[in-house]
Amino acid sequence: MARGITQEQVSAAADALVTTGERPTVEKIRARLGTGSPNTVTRMLDTWRGALATRLSQVLALPELPGDVGQAFTEVWRLAMAQAGSLAHAALAQEQNALLAAQTTLTQERKLWDIALAEAQEIAQNADQAREVAETRLADIQRLVEQQAGQLAELTQQRDAWQLRAEQLDEAFEGHKSSVAAEREAQAAHVRAVEDRAHAEIDRAREETKTLQTTLRQKEREASAVAARLETAIASARDAERLATEHGARAKALEQQLTRMDGLPAALLAAQQALQAALKRESALQAKRDHLTGGAKPQTAIRKRKPRGASGAD
Repeated sequence: MARGITQEQVSAAADALVTTGERPTVEKIRARLGTGSPNTVTRMLDTWRGALATRLSQVLALPELPGDVGQAFTEVWRLAMAQAGSLAHAALAQEQNALLAAQTTLTQERKLWDIALAEAQEIAQNADQAREVAETRLADIQRLVEQQAGQLAELTQQRDAWQLRAEQLDEAFEGHKSSVAAEREAQAAHVRAVEDRAHAEIDRAREETKTLQTTLRQKEREASAVAARLETAIASARDAERLATEHGARAKALEQQLTRMDGLPAALLAAQQALQAALKRESALQAKRDHLTGGAKPQTAIRKRKPRGASGAD
């Protein structure tokens, strides 16, 4: 329903239209006023038409008019009222048709709005369901994140423990490496001492062999003294052989230990090879000594000491 529209405004607009020679209709009244609903304007326009008949009757009630003139004016008024009624009914029918069309449009629009509202409600319901699903999934994700955080903390603890264990193993390895280095130095020193002793024994055996050969060639009568000296040399050689046997056993034990220990430096292997070379040289020296002793002795001395020399060569 329109606001601010009055009967006076509608009547003034209708009078203005009649003055300009136009027929007052609902649309023209609304166009002139710029507001007003069709039903309200129609009702007020009917009121204006009823008041127009009274106003015209007052205007036509003129004094001193002849009867024929008054009757003519009355007939004109009747015809004018009939025409105005026909026009009013036609305008009313047109307005009713317009109202019916507007009502149909409003009904269609209402149906469309109902459909849109139903769709919006369905969308809202789907959105609520999606929100519930999202909340459930978010809760699951949060639980998963908490579980992963717990697993991460546990893995961090395990990593710290393994790191501490690795540091302990590194320290143990460093200590073992130091002990291995010290043992390697000791073995190297021992090998050098063995080599020095072997060289000394070889040099002494050579000197004694030269002396024996010279003495045997020059003085046959000193055979007994030479035999005694040879006996001393044999004892020394036996001592050297015993030491060599002991060193050979220690070398074999060291070789087995070196076989079990992977990754030792090449210096220890070189020491092992040097020890083996010294043992080979000592064995060669022993064989040469036995050969020289056997060639320089008298026949009686050779027959007496052959078993000992044979055992020494073995």
